[in-house]
Amino acid sequence: MNRGSVGRVGFAALPFVLALAADLILFATWRDRLPAQIASHFVGNGQVDDHASRGSYIAVVVVLFAGIGALGVLMAVAGKYTGRSYGRVVASGYAVAGGLGYLMAAVLFVNVDAAQDAQGRALGVSFPLWHLAVGLGAAVLAFGLGLLLAALFPREAAPAVRRPAGGVERIELADGEIAGWARNAGTWWLPLVPLVALGVGIVLLFTADWIAAIPAFVIGVLLAVFARPYVTVDRRGLTVSGVLPWPRIRIPLDRIEAAGSRKINPLAEYGGWGYRIQPGRTGVMIRSGEGIVADLAGGRQFAVTVEDSETAAALLNTLVDQRRTEK
Repeated sequence: MNRGSVGRVGFAALPFVLALAADLILFATWRDRLPAQIASHFVGNGQVDDHASRGSYIAVVVVLFAGIGALGVLMAVAGKYTGRSYGRVVASGYAVAGGLGYLMAAVLFVNVDAAQDAQGRALGVSFPLWHLAVGLGAAVLAFGLGLLLAALFPREAAPAVRRPAGGVERIELADGEIAGWARNAGTWWLPLVPLVALGVGIVLLFTADWIAAIPAFVIGVLLAVFARPYVTVDRRGLTVSGVLPWPRIRIPLDRIEAAGSRKINPLAEYGGWGYRIQPGRTGVMIRSGEGIVADLAGGRQFAVTVEDSETAAALLNTLVDQRRTEK
C-alpha cells in the first residue's frame, strides 16, 4: 500500500474516528451524571421504550462506528472510485458519521441528571424529535465538509487502453504484449442507496425496535458490497465484481464466441435493472446506454452496461482470438 492509499484510508476513516471519540469523551464527562440504566430506545413520539446499561451504550457505539466506518472505508478505497464519484462516496461517509455521532450524543444528553427508579432506570426522559432534524442538519454539513476535503487525497482514473481507430473490432497487440481494460459500471448516485438504507435502519433503531432495523441494515450492507460494479477485460475473460471479491461474475474466454458494443435499454430488453436473467441471455444492467454484449458458446448472451464498451469489446475479441491460437 503506497502513501496515497494510506492517506485515502485515513481520510475515509477520519469522520468515524472523530465521531466515536466525541461520543466517548461526552460519556466520560457525563458518566457520574448518568443513571445506571440509561434510556436507550424511544418510540415515535419520543417516549422511552427501553433501557440499557452504560456499558451497553459503549459497546453499541463502538460496534456501530467500527462496522459502518469499515464499510465506508472499504467502499471508498477498494471500490475503485475516481474523480467526483470518489468525493461523493467519501463525503457520504462523513454525512453518516456526523448524523449518527450527533444522535448518539443526544441520547446521552437527554439522560443527564435523570432521576432513577429502584432498578436504576432513568425516569422522566424523552427524546424530542427535533433531535432528528438536527442530526440531519449535521449530516448535511458533514457531507459538504467531506466534499471540500476530498481534494486533499484525489483519486484519478487509471489510463485507458488505446481505443481502436475507425470502429475496428480488434485491438492489435504485439507478440507477447499483455493488455487489460477496466471501468466502473455504476452511476454517481448508486452508492447513496445503501447509505439511505443504513440511515433508515438507524432511524428504526431509535423509533421502532432492533428487529425492525435489522432488514434495513442487511439490505444496506448487501447493496454497499455491489454498489459500484467494476468491469474488467483481461486474459481471464470478462469480469463484473463489486467492492469485495465476492459476489462476482466471470465469463472466461473459453465461453466467449465474440463480443460487440451497442446501446442497451435495460427496461425494454431485460425488464429492469440489476442482475437480470432472461431467456437466452443474462446481464448486469446499471443504467441505460452503451454496453458490452458477449455471444457465448451454446447460443446465450451476457451483457453489461458500461462506458467505453467499444474498446472493451475490441480487446475481448482480440483476447479470444489469442486464446484460440494458443490451443
